[in-house]
Amino acid sequence: MRFSLLCLTLLCSFAVVAEEPSQDRQAELKNLLKHDCGSCHGLTLKGGLGPSLLATDLHNKSAEFLIATIQNGRKDTAMPPWKTFLSIDETRWLVQHLKNSP
Repeated sequence: MRFSLLCLTLLCSFAVVAEEPSQDRQAELKNLLKHDCGSCHGLTLKGGLGPSLLATDLHNKSAEFLIATIQNGRKDTAMPPWKTFLSIDETRWLVQHLKNSP
């Protein structure tokens, strides 16, 4: 019991807490979403070369799937990897923003 509690304590101390981007970075991410993502997914994000990014169309896709898609791109499609430009936390914030937008 004591060993398990010690292990749990150590694991919790090394857990990575996701940080929300600053207000300035959130504004930059919204701009990126509108202009960079919008160039393929449509300026209103209703779809174009890429599929719709509206919350109603993303509801059945997991956050993990969307994060992996943004970070790593989609092979044999026009979707490039964005991991050079976006951290995991920023990508997570974008996905949450997309899934919660009206």
